[in-house]
Amino acid sequence: MFLFDDETIDNGVKTFDSLKKVNEYDQEYWSARDIMPLMEYKQWRQFSDAIERAKAACKVSGYAISDHFADVRKIVKAGVATKRIADVHLSRYACYLIAMNGDPRKEAIALAQTYFAVKTRQQELAEHYDELTEDQKRLVIRNEMKNHNKSLFAAAQDAGVKTSLDFAIFQDNGYRGLYGGLSAKDIHRRKNLKPNEHILDHMGSIELSDNLFRAAQTEDQLRKQNITDKVKANQLHNAMGKKVRKFIADIGGTMPEDLPTPDKSIKQIESEQRKKLKKGKKGP
Repeated sequence: MFLFDDETIDNGVKTFDSLKKVNEYDQEYWSARDIMPLMEYKQWRQFSDAIERAKAACKVSGYAISDHFADVRKIVKAGVATKRIADVHLSRYACYLIAMNGDPRKEAIALAQTYFAVKTRQQELAEHYDELTEDQKRLVIRNEMKNHNKSLFAAAQDAGVKTSLDFAIFQDNGYRGLYGGLSAKDIHRRKNLKPNEHILDHMGSIELSDNLFRAAQTEDQLRKQNITDKVKANQLHNAMGKKVRKFIADIGGTMPEDLPTPDKSIKQIESEQRKKLKKGKKGP
């Protein structure tokens, strides 16, 4: 549930889904103008900037922007007259991307990120996820991982993880929990990566999902437990990693350190997609 600004919407509490609309093709969508107050934006200019960032993320993830963002004009009353203002009709995934590109220090954004992370993933798994290629799955999850790491970093900062060294130790505790004691350096070595290569860019979709689950659960628990000590934050991250590892074992899955390292990195896949886009724009 999200609190609305008293002067903007009806003095009350509404759920995100109460603002859902359905078009003539029986497709659900949300008005950007309607959800703007939920995410604590007061000016359309600032919110439209977040929408543009979300469009860019949509494109990088391999989805067509037009499938999720539709620019429209909305008629509103201005005194006794009416006027047309800019609006955008958004899919659920588009709303999710906007939340992921918002400021995680805002309570409304943090709540929205948790909500959309669950709902969008459920929808993707149920309807579209299986249709994606392995490379597309990796791009989608890696993008989610980037956004969740931003939120995790903000939550860790609130918990006393302040410096770059603090955060490196914090992250290492999460990896050690998930990878049965292996540190980030150990994982880097096992994947035979170069010093400047990031381990997350060299994970398959399943391994990325394991790490996304670990990051999301840790962020959620840091906020719920209101941890303000970096030692306790490190211990929690390690514990969350171990819980995800136990879950993998319970369902008979492959441990992350035993999963194969893909031939292509995420950066290589993104580079290939950019070249295809450029080629498509130039035409035959």
